[in-house]
Amino acid sequence: MSDILVTYELEGDIALVGLNRPAKRNAVNDETNRQLRAALTKANDEAKCGVIFGHGGNFSAGLDLAEAMTWIKQDPNLRRKRRGHWHPTLDTMARGGIPWVAALHGACIGGGLEIATAAHVRVADETTFFALPEGQRGIFVGGGGSVRIQRLLGYARMADLMLTGRVLTAAEGERNNLCQYVVPAGTALDRAKSLAARIAQNAPLTNWAVSSCLPRVNDASHDDGLFMETLISAAVSSDQSYDRLQAFVEKRADRLVEPGKSGDEK
Repeated sequence: MSDILVTYELEGDIALVGLNRPAKRNAVNDETNRQLRAALTKANDEAKCGVIFGHGGNFSAGLDLAEAMTWIKQDPNLRRKRRGHWHPTLDTMARGGIPWVAALHGACIGGGLEIATAAHVRVADETTFFALPEGQRGIFVGGGGSVRIQRLLGYARMADLMLTGRVLTAAEGERNNLCQYVVPAGTALDRAKSLAARIAQNAPLTNWAVSSCLPRVNDASHDDGLFMETLISAAVSSDQSYDRLQAFVEKRADRLVEPGKSGDEK
């Protein structure tokens, strides 16, 4: 029986998925990838929102380089079968049926950053640091980072990280769009769970549209994006939409609160 390298817990409507190789800084090997894909698939089936986090002192230090050494000199035909094997896993999160919130702390580097950027909302505590050391390791991103991270950072900043080994703090990561929230050390998971609970209260079809459809609109041309938007808007409209709009018109729904006037920190 395999070790439990990815934990799974359903807390109400929230799926909690934890990378569980703390002694290896949650580096991802093949078995971790397999267990992560299974956990994400299960969450899509039974939760309204998901939270992904890392056990121990780090979110994830990325690819398990020790394991990578065992297959990098394999027969080319065997290596070819490995190409893109992270993609279906992370697409299950990035374009699945529910939104995901990543709770980040410690190392969020290489493949760990690829996992984090597959989530829709990222909360980093003050211990978090971001890096893409592929240039120094003689490898290249393989978990969708060339697409997702580059769209968040832009080419110039991603190239800088990969070529120079530059490390970004949590605050620098927020400024560069790698996370949306920075919180005190040790509080990222609690904040992520709080945000996930709020997200789970949204209309499920709208959550689906934001988490699954909106990324595809981003991939489309201007005209195709507008066409897709029209189709998605129609698909999301439902009896629940009417009920929620009616509750707002009749002043039964919660109003938005101006920044600085609620208990939520940035």
